[in-house]
Amino acid sequence: MGETIERRILVTGALGQIGIELLNALSNKFGPESIVATDIRETDKLEDTGIRFLKLDVLDLEKLESLIKEFKINEVYHLAAILSAAGEKNPELCWKINMDGLLNVLELSRKYKFRIFTPSSIAVFGSDVGNLAFQNSPLNPSTIYGVTKVAGELISEYYHSVHGVDIRGLRYPGLISWKVMPGGGTTDYAVEIFHEAISSKKYTCFVEKDTRLPMMYMDDAIRATLQLMDAPSENLTIRGGYNLPSLNFTAEELSQKIQEKIPGFECAFVPDHRQEYANTWPDETDGTLSELEWGFKLEYDLDLMCTKMIESLSK
Repeated sequence: MGETIERRILVTGALGQIGIELLNALSNKFGPESIVATDIRETDKLEDTGIRFLKLDVLDLEKLESLIKEFKINEVYHLAAILSAAGEKNPELCWKINMDGLLNVLELSRKYKFRIFTPSSIAVFGSDVGNLAFQNSPLNPSTIYGVTKVAGELISEYYHSVHGVDIRGLRYPGLISWKVMPGGGTTDYAVEIFHEAISSKKYTCFVEKDTRLPMMYMDDAIRATLQLMDAPSENLTIRGGYNLPSLNFTAEELSQKIQEKIPGFECAFVPDHRQEYANTWPDETDGTLSELEWGFKLEYDLDLMCTKMIESLSK
């Protein structure tokens, strides 16, 4: 699908951390009238954007299909999911939302021939992956969220190879943004720390100070998403989830960088159960294939990201 074809876009899970910023980028690129945003929650946040919003449970196949037909959707960004820390509290619901929701979208794509974007995650990796995760590193996750993402990658590859579904995915690192608070992930500390640094100059971090996890500023993640969806289908060898290049810093290095920009900021490190999940993930991800096949490179480093976060939140 090239730029000459009118995009008619449906976004599920549109009110989450990624969804709100993706909606803005899609609206700027294709126009708000091209987008139908959906979520299981109600909202009035989109009233002045020109984007149509409808309440939708992705497990409701009948309603999902009716929206696909009514708006003649030809592209779906399927973001509805339960994340890692939240998923551990309710594994059954995590599996149901993450897998049955994706299967509904895949089956409808097989029927109506629309393209799909669905995110994967660094949670597909486990403790055997080592410090640097490559595209073909072992996938032995330690959380139910990670299990659903591995299964999601596999079923995406199946629907592409057997049924011709044009589905594309990215293994997002921890995403850092200022517009929306994250929703129950293990990397949430890297967002919370900025909010607390601005409001109180104090933060208690729930991982050890030497914890090093793959991270990315949200602007880079959104750009990667749109860039992948614009890439010619024949260039892509991965359908379930491309590794992305990632930033590489410890929780203490992040706090020190913030201290440089906010004098007097203090950070304590008191790990909780999320430390166990963090211990099984790599320090960094190798995104060589995403650069080779569709040209993606990071624009934000740690310093620039911290500057942008603090400036934006301070406003």
